[in-house]
Amino acid sequence: MILLKPADLDDAEKEWLFQRSIPADENGFINQYHGIGREEFTGALETMIAQSQGRCLPEGYVPQTVYYLWDGDTIVGTFHFRHYLCPSLVEGSGHIGYYIAPQFRGRGYGTKGLRLLLDEIRQAVPEDEIYLRVNKDNSASLRVMENCGGRIHHQDSTKYFIRIPK
Repeated sequence: MILLKPADLDDAEKEWLFQRSIPADENGFINQYHGIGREEFTGALETMIAQSQGRCLPEGYVPQTVYYLWDGDTIVGTFHFRHYLCPSLVEGSGHIGYYIAPQFRGRGYGTKGLRLLLDEIRQAVPEDEIYLRVNKDNSASLRVMENCGGRIHHQDSTKYFIRIPK
């Protein structure tokens, strides 16, 4: 069964193993926890959870909830939902960033996970549309977004800026 669950201390061991394996930067998905140690991750996880509640936010940041996409008892991906847009997010990464582990790509997990997240957040997003961004050379992720109702709103030399109706 495919589930999307917010980061949780009860699942910390599997979340840590998954999170530390994500490259520091892949296709524009930035992972500040690449290679992180177990004890350090526990503190980071507590901060992630606090930030989802609007606490412990660095200057200029908005609340963000980190979700993990599970297939049974295996984490296959992670989705980050930024609760609203600040100016840097409007022309930046938008509401959602996500990562599917390489061994699970091409199996529909991106589309399934994004649909689950959209169902979860649509009512919470204050903007008229849900904003995403994708590197132009990441055609698989662009297809995921399009499969979930996304359309290219505009582009620059390296990125497409996607909008999904609420």
